[in-house]
Amino acid sequence: MRAILTALFAATFLSACAVPNPDTDEQVPLGDFKLDLNVAVTDQAKKMGVTRAATAEEWEQVLEAAIDKRFRRYDGEKLYHISYSLDGYILATKGGRLALAPRSALSMTVHIWDSETKTILKDRSKQILVLEQLDGETFVGSGFFNTKEQQMENLGAQFAKAVERWLVANGDLFGLDVDADAKDASAKDDLAALAAQAKADAAAGSSATTATPAKPAVN
Repeated sequence: MRAILTALFAATFLSACAVPNPDTDEQVPLGDFKLDLNVAVTDQAKKMGVTRAATAEEWEQVLEAAIDKRFRRYDGEKLYHISYSLDGYILATKGGRLALAPRSALSMTVHIWDSETKTILKDRSKQILVLEQLDGETFVGSGFFNTKEQQMENLGAQFAKAVERWLVANGDLFGLDVDADAKDASAKDDLAALAAQAKADAAAGSSATTATPAKPAVN
């Protein structure tokens, strides 16, 4: 969890980007994919630092609605379940600049299932770090301008888009060719967390190997 917090601070000044909207976004090809069950597990979520509180039921409603909105439009010939767990979250509190507090974020673990065989494709599971998008208002902390509900909907939309990138990167499951660009796009969703973990590990290793200076001898 500490690595994720480090990643949030490191990503504070990323460029602004519009919140994804399936109503206006181009629908990317997903071959024979058709969404069957959409299952959110939110009752074990941890608060990742100073945050507004949200209930498991609130998260379940927001996340399942975002996944439904993005993926119910696909009408392929084979059914798949998408299941995901909310590992942790931050909903930025009122006030404070981004330099002093991380922006709102979700840490998620996502799985895809073959509905016919009822088996989870474990080798395709993914951990995703979702950051809220910035605009002129959220630069000073989204908690100052946005309600908790707006923050959650923003993150839900970002999460659903990240899941779409993940499915495109695994297009071979749905009868599609997969190119390097698709895999790179999906990899960026967990790059910040991986980089933060590497930084934390390097710092820990450096501390362990640094000798404590000897005290001068008393004459």
